[in-house]
Amino acid sequence: MTSKTSGSPPPDDLTPPPQSMPKVNKVTSGDIAASLRAGLSDFLARPVMSGFFGLFYAVFGLFFVWCLLWLGKVWMIVPAAVGFPLVAPFAAAGLYEMSRRLQNAQSFGWLDILTVMANQRNREMGWMAFATLFILWVWFYQFRTLLVIILQDSSFSDLDGFLDTVFFTPEGWTFLAIGTCVGAALSAVLFSVTAVAMPMLLDRDIDFISAMLTSIRVVTENPAVMLTWAAIIAVAMLVSLVPAFLGLIFTLPILGHTTWHLYQRAVAPAEG
Repeated sequence: MTSKTSGSPPPDDLTPPPQSMPKVNKVTSGDIAASLRAGLSDFLARPVMSGFFGLFYAVFGLFFVWCLLWLGKVWMIVPAAVGFPLVAPFAAAGLYEMSRRLQNAQSFGWLDILTVMANQRNREMGWMAFATLFILWVWFYQFRTLLVIILQDSSFSDLDGFLDTVFFTPEGWTFLAIGTCVGAALSAVLFSVTAVAMPMLLDRDIDFISAMLTSIRVVTENPAVMLTWAAIIAVAMLVSLVPAFLGLIFTLPILGHTTWHLYQRAVAPAEG
């Protein structure tokens, strides 16, 4: 006798459909200008809360520099000052959430924003932070390597002595030329993988690899516009470091809010 099984037969294909990559839009200088206006508007809508994130970042920067001086690692101040703005997108997670809620006309308080930030540790943001800090570590390592190879016979015990060696000696000029080229390459890589990846990870249920690849596509498909945006970030952040990092109280939140709006323009909304 032939046995019969009850129930419907299983489907032929149990493999879930592959997740489609987000669609990348063309962006223009007008998108940057509009995003800056929207970012400034978000800052003015919640200046105290926005400024808090900038203040926290500024205090951390001052503490970091103090630690380097205390440890006698004077040479690390220069690469730290250059690399410091590169990790700002990760520090701006709370600003992205604020802009998202303001854009959707949702009310929120301190607890709402801090809770969302805390929850990111259980999502892909932690892996994105690891990738960011790894590239930053490579930047410090290559800076130290070039320092040893090119300025091996030089000695400096304070920041003034280090800057004199770098800017007023032939060896220092060689060090600057090579270090600038290597640093520019690493900065380009880091900017490309983080340009819109951070706000995307907060906004969507997406893995960090897909977010990084989408960010790279945004940069490669809009090279001139995104290079302009990178230059705006670099100049604004470096100028903000001059007055004892205090300029970051304003520039970091405005740039953070702006990044959210630029991401909204550069990446098409998720389907469904």
